[in-house]
Amino acid sequence: MITHIVLFKLKDATAEGIQKAQELLLSMDGKVEMLRHLEVGVDVIRSERSADIALVTKFDSLADLQAYQVHPYHANEVAAYMRSVCSQVVAADYEG
Repeated sequence: MITHIVLFKLKDATAEGIQKAQELLLSMDGKVEMLRHLEVGVDVIRSERSADIALVTKFDSLADLQAYQVHPYHANEVAAYMRSVCSQVVAADYEG
């Protein structure tokens, strides 16, 4: 199993901006077939060093993670939007 974690720092970290991003990330459920787990969390600490949103996804294999990266819904809708609204994005991918 491959776990893919992405932390997003939004340009517009208002409740509205965070909710819109969260809903879009969650909309991948059922649309991106290789996703085995999808979790989206909103930061509750709200410190200067905090990310605003955390995305945790799981895949059966590295090949499935790579297919997810270029999946039309993920690449053209979700990732494109997130790039446009984020000031910083960091990711980590690991087996386990």
